[in-house]
Amino acid sequence: MMWPLAPMLVPLATALLCVLTQSTPRRQQMISVVGATVLLITSTLLFLEVQQVGALRVVLGHWPLPFGIEFVADVLGTALALVAALMLNVTVLWQWSDADAAPSSPTLHPLLHGLVAGVCGAFMTADLFNLYVWFEVALMCALGLLAHGGGLHQLDAALKYFVLNVIGTMLFLVAVALIYAATGHLNFSALGDAMARLDAAVALPLYGLLLFALLAKAAAFPLYAWLPASYHTLPPPVLALFSALLAKVGIYAILRLFGNVFTPAPALLYDALGWIAVLSMIAGVLGAAYHWDMRRILAFHSISQIGYILLAIAMASRTGDTAAIFFTLHHSLVKASLILVAALVFRYTGHYDLRRCGGLYASRPWLGVAFLLLALSLVGIPPFSGFWGKYLIVREALSQGAYLWTACALLVSVVTLYSMMKIWLEAFWKPHPDPAWRAPEHVRLAPAWVGVSGLALVVLSIGVAPEALIGFADAAAGALRGDVP
Repeated sequence: MMWPLAPMLVPLATALLCVLTQSTPRRQQMISVVGATVLLITSTLLFLEVQQVGALRVVLGHWPLPFGIEFVADVLGTALALVAALMLNVTVLWQWSDADAAPSSPTLHPLLHGLVAGVCGAFMTADLFNLYVWFEVALMCALGLLAHGGGLHQLDAALKYFVLNVIGTMLFLVAVALIYAATGHLNFSALGDAMARLDAAVALPLYGLLLFALLAKAAAFPLYAWLPASYHTLPPPVLALFSALLAKVGIYAILRLFGNVFTPAPALLYDALGWIAVLSMIAGVLGAAYHWDMRRILAFHSISQIGYILLAIAMASRTGDTAAIFFTLHHSLVKASLILVAALVFRYTGHYDLRRCGGLYASRPWLGVAFLLLALSLVGIPPFSGFWGKYLIVREALSQGAYLWTACALLVSVVTLYSMMKIWLEAFWKPHPDPAWRAPEHVRLAPAWVGVSGLALVVLSIGVAPEALIGFADAAAGALRGDVP
């Protein structure tokens, strides 16, 4: 059965068709929309089937396990693939609007679909080397999208992204090579058994090197500089896609490898991960509090929120994994929504710099309400979705006696509230600094509003009725740890 390959094959086929139709932009754009829609449908059907029958597996290469190339569609992987498909649809839909969309070019849509193919491949693979391969597929497409437009800022961001990411890439490849040399395996199932038989003095450095490489991919402290150095140059729909997916691939890999493959991992790694999480939260929120550009503020908040997810993983328990999965899904949606709201703020005020914005609540009250609700979700004010994610994390940390980590998490939430209120007061509440400024009329914003409204409704529904997502996250965590079939 090739069904588990659909999240990779559909965007790859769409990317190829977009390349073949690059001479006719209108047709290329339609193919991109159709491909994104097909991906959303197939990802939804795959997700529902996995819910009913359990994990689906396929082995390629005409070799038996553990030597064949295995792909597994399980609860967690299909859920993240579904989020990727949803975000791709929002991104492609946004391109039909005039709300600071990405510049049109023959390469834009192939790169978007290629990026999603790489991300979904990482979510579905059950092989360590192929995890590296799919990481690099996503990296190459990300570099193309960062350089898209060819301006000085874009090229500078692409260079910084590449130089800083290549460190994690090389460390990851070295870790894969050393693990293969020590065990003779790359398949997740065989690898877990082989690593468990290694002497602790040999296994611990291998675990540490692999974790360090994945933390670089996840934009955790102190390896996060590539994210704020590059993300603010991206067009909003592409930035929303990046924020929802790229760092989450690193998070997913840590969850998968240290919650499912390398179990039990050494306690020392989880202690180190907890402190890295706290430092990521603090560094990210301080960067957000310092800046005035909305894109930079939200980029730094991604680092801070990644810290919360890592803190949940550091709990090394099913409850901690439940919190990490819930928070990952919540953050992917709420951060993308806030970025798209920032794009609408730019469209109506002419600037991303908060010091040059203002007056939006009086002229666009619905946009102000949307931002406020999403901001409260990010901060974690009850009853919004972020509250439930932070509640799960804090409850587990307190139950394990991690009082200092808990205090840091709560303090970071207060500073997060400050930076979100800064955006609210500067962009929406105060008068516009230029009294003569008028937002452009007769612009095409309906596709942008559809995308923002759809994501916002999903985020708000999670906050109002969190039981379904919490239950799903717990089931995914149980499957990850082998507690349920």
